[in-house]
Amino acid sequence: MATPLTFTRPSITAAAAQRLIDAAEGHARTLAMAIVTVIVDESGVLKAMRRMDGAPLMAVEAAAKKARTAVGFGLPTGKPWHDFIKDDPILLLGAPALPDFMLLGGGFPVMAGDSIVGAIGVSGGHYSADEACARAALDALTPA
Repeated sequence: MATPLTFTRPSITAAAAQRLIDAAEGHARTLAMAIVTVIVDESGVLKAMRRMDGAPLMAVEAAAKKARTAVGFGLPTGKPWHDFIKDDPILLLGAPALPDFMLLGGGFPVMAGDSIVGAIGVSGGHYSADEACARAALDALTPA
């Protein structure tokens, strides 16, 4: 039997990306903060991005890096990454040197069943608030 030359992967839709952004911003408003939300597809390519009025300029790149880190490794940024690298000197020094790596919390893979279909990155406040906005977005996307 011949080896296949191609494969297919599920990817996040534009509509789902917008729903994530809307939900993340809705939660940010309850926290009285302005955020940047970035959604990338399963390959880390930008799918959608929005910067709320008043969100810090530096949050644009931070949110993008959080999303690319989460999709690239299939692991949320923040404590899960910290716990993964904290006792490994090579990872501790090497991972942050990657061009699109961000350790700060606020990046999560977006799953459809067992497949990573994209990721969300949120930045604009303390990383714990960024994480809360991203989690609220993921919760809003998940069917009840």
